[in-house]
Amino acid sequence: MGGGIESAVAIIGPGRAGVGFALALLRAGYTVRLHGRRKRDVPKPLQLTVGPRDAPPPPAWLAQAGVVILAVRDDAIRPLAEALAGGGAIGREHVVLHLSGVQGQEALAPLVPSHAALGSIHPLQTISDPERAPERLRSAWAAVEGMPRAVEAAEAIARKLGMRPFTVAGKAKALYHAGAVFASNYFVVVEAVAQRLLRHAGLSDAQAWQALRPLVAGTLENLLYAEPQDALTGPVARGDDTTIRRHLESLTKDDALLYRALGRAALELAEKRGMDEATAARVADALATDLPLVLRRP
Repeated sequence: MGGGIESAVAIIGPGRAGVGFALALLRAGYTVRLHGRRKRDVPKPLQLTVGPRDAPPPPAWLAQAGVVILAVRDDAIRPLAEALAGGGAIGREHVVLHLSGVQGQEALAPLVPSHAALGSIHPLQTISDPERAPERLRSAWAAVEGMPRAVEAAEAIARKLGMRPFTVAGKAKALYHAGAVFASNYFVVVEAVAQRLLRHAGLSDAQAWQALRPLVAGTLENLLYAEPQDALTGPVARGDDTTIRRHLESLTKDDALLYRALGRAALELAEKRGMDEATAARVADALATDLPLVLRRP
């Protein structure tokens, strides 16, 4: 993108993703305008314009932006697109993108009559602190989809921010995003389960997490240098069905269900890595056997 209207980006939605993306764009040399429904503090040098809380009219400066990014939650994308369409703020010269990982250009359907280029860009990265977003986004991958001109614009933005763009068909976005949730959100959940189990083994919450952190760091380091099936360790990978059974005997019903589900997924990796059929069958039997479970909830 050059120095004209194409380098001006409007972001509607000053949440963590919107602010983080805005800061990254500013650092990459874009002119950025940020708009929201209510006044809030944003990091300098960002400036926020606000509209009425209910059905805000499109800001007048929207016409000056070549790219408009809707950085709102998934269920707010279509209503916002409807509001923009109703206000006549979007024209054929615009590229309109949203940041949803699960929805495609269909979420922007109300803007089809405007003849704008519609699509999406989803950074495959977590943004918990907007001010760290420029560094976090650099080297992250970004899923893009939509109309050809929208894809072209999204890819250009991704590359300017140091990301690696790749295309995902709209109908495959839910599957793609579910994978991202497993990699990030559910990774956190699994660590929380591990922390709770260590707590019930006698450690405090703080001690449990301090004890687990080196293990988690070691696992992540292994994954930096190997694919998951090669980084897998533990009783399933070793074919240790006796340990698996003892684990299941110690767990509550809900935790045992989770352990079994993850254990079966681990067994698939172990089999891909070359586990022999007899060992795999023994492990599968241990994971499938109904054992007396502790029914109390810790």
